[in-house]
Amino acid sequence: MSSFAAAFLIVTAFLTALLSGIFGMAGGLVLMGALVFVLPVSAAFVTHGLLQLVANGWRAILHRQHIAWPIIWNYAIASAVAAAAVLAIGFMPSKPLLFLLLGLVPMLVWLPKQWLQLDASRAPHALVSGFLVTGLNLSAGVAGPLLDIFFVRTQLSRHQIVATKAATQVFSHLAKIIVYGSPLLLADGGGVPPWWVFALAIPASMLGTTAGGWVLDRLTDANFKRWTAWIVTAIGLFYLWKAWDLWF
Repeated sequence: MSSFAAAFLIVTAFLTALLSGIFGMAGGLVLMGALVFVLPVSAAFVTHGLLQLVANGWRAILHRQHIAWPIIWNYAIASAVAAAAVLAIGFMPSKPLLFLLLGLVPMLVWLPKQWLQLDASRAPHALVSGFLVTGLNLSAGVAGPLLDIFFVRTQLSRHQIVATKAATQVFSHLAKIIVYGSPLLLADGGGVPPWWVFALAIPASMLGTTAGGWVLDRLTDANFKRWTAWIVTAIGLFYLWKAWDLWF
């Protein structure tokens, strides 16, 4: 890996963790796209999973007093089922398809809320969330906007939303590492960055997450939800353009 690519990944890890630390998503969406620009698809999935596992895990630790644990247990069970299903199918998207999926996922934030009466605080909905979000995470690399649909009707505060979503994503990213990392281990790495890149990117990700928490404390709940929708939409439009460019 070139020094430029390594520096790019480390800086991107910090900035995307900062973004997710503020809004609870969007950072993972940006990181996945950035990784696909410089890595093979399977290596991008594994690298994304490792970095986001740390970012989400650290965010969950920082805000652990706000985590809604009943949601987490149900999500984890369904997440494991989804991982087993995707592993059995052996799905692997091409780069154009991956950018198309990355572009479509953010548009979920504009679904009329009255269409879907979903609430992650209800056990059946948390189970559905774990299965669908992990399945999409293993197909498109990210699933933040889909996960958000299960939280918009909850009575959780912005801190509870960020903390609980971070904890759920620990399981989704673990699934990504297992599903896509196992074949790469048999292929001597398959393009995954060297260990020293992770040694630098992981602390950068943790620092970005911590800084994002400081900004989160200064946002109102209304501004938090409004900015999240517009940011992920802009990112999605860029990915749709990239998918078009790769196909045509």
